[in-house]
Amino acid sequence: MSTYPLRPMKADKGQGRVRYAMPKTLLRSTPRLNRFTVLWVNQAGVPFNTTGFFCVASTLGGVRLATVRFDSFGTAVFNTIATPTNRALIIRTFNRNGVLFRTRFVPARVSAFAIIG
Repeated sequence: MSTYPLRPMKADKGQGRVRYAMPKTLLRSTPRLNRFTVLWVNQAGVPFNTTGFFCVASTLGGVRLATVRFDSFGTAVFNTIATPTNRALIIRTFNRNGVLFRTRFVPARVSAFAIIG
């Protein structure tokens, strides 16, 4: 059962049934997340308390694109990186003292990335 309003289409010839179609505005593929988002979660998918941690996004060539802080719910949003991303990225996560915790490769054409563990 759909929660979207469906509009009737032509009835099937001779069968007396009416088919329904999704509105065309719902068929367009648009990103739900318009800025690149990183989630840091444990093996069960539960976000870590990442207060004071920060994340650096850079190109494969080492050019730093942006640095953002994680919130306390394991989420870092890069306001300067639109989605889907148009290039592969390297994500590095640090604690408040600058100690490197994780380095991850992020492929191109994504809107979000989860760091597990």
